[in-house]
Amino acid sequence: MRQIPDPPLVLYCRGNAELLRCRKFAIVGSRRTLPQVLRRTEEFSRALTAYFAVVTGIADGGDSAALVGALESGKVISVLPYGMDHVYPACNRGLLAEAERRGLVISEYLPHEKPATYRFPARNRIMAGLSEGVLVVSGGERSGTRITAERAYEYGRDVFAFPYSIGIESGAGCNKLIKEYAKLTENLVDICSAFGINLTETEEVALSGAELAVYRMLLDGEKHAAEIAEGTGLKAYELPAVLTLLEMKKLIVPCGGNRWAAR
Repeated sequence: MRQIPDPPLVLYCRGNAELLRCRKFAIVGSRRTLPQVLRRTEEFSRALTAYFAVVTGIADGGDSAALVGALESGKVISVLPYGMDHVYPACNRGLLAEAERRGLVISEYLPHEKPATYRFPARNRIMAGLSEGVLVVSGGERSGTRITAERAYEYGRDVFAFPYSIGIESGAGCNKLIKEYAKLTENLVDICSAFGINLTETEEVALSGAELAVYRMLLDGEKHAAEIAEGTGLKAYELPAVLTLLEMKKLIVPCGGNRWAAR
């Protein structure tokens, strides 16, 4: 934080403050985020915790999805734009409590200080300043996510953004960032390659228990998703996310007809 021109005087912490010593990467998104983008954000966040602590906010939408994805590992830092005696939005009280229990919650404000509009842009500079890079997953042209991206760019951080089709309002800000300076991001490799992380070698890729079970099963040959679920004990709704993460890590490939094979 000393590298930025306006660092906070103090950071109040609840949770595992040792996470501040990890490499950190920020994921931010707007409240209006498409369901499929929320799922994709969770997947990216979960996968990135193999290399970084994920830094994000607490708002509904893109921030919440990033929090949920990183909570499993505990490598998540939520930055609040108000004091810790408050929760905004109130519906995320449980999510914030989990972030405190498993990861870290930080704020530059005294505990009694309430949410205020002007504190949100100020908070965004902390997310940008803490992190080596920022991924913007959603946002309109005037979204607060742009403030975080602009701060990160000013601080010399790498900025990444999901691309959107023409006419999708919740992604117009992402497309504009890509036109200006953000790196178009379609998969995990687009981010990891910028930091010298090589995902092409199996031994360099951190796998969860479920990912390892699926990958080992596919080493025996091409299999249908139903066979994979039965052989690994995964539920039908759990398998797609695991397959997507393994594909992002360049370890498996789809063969058509819902069949998969190891590379």
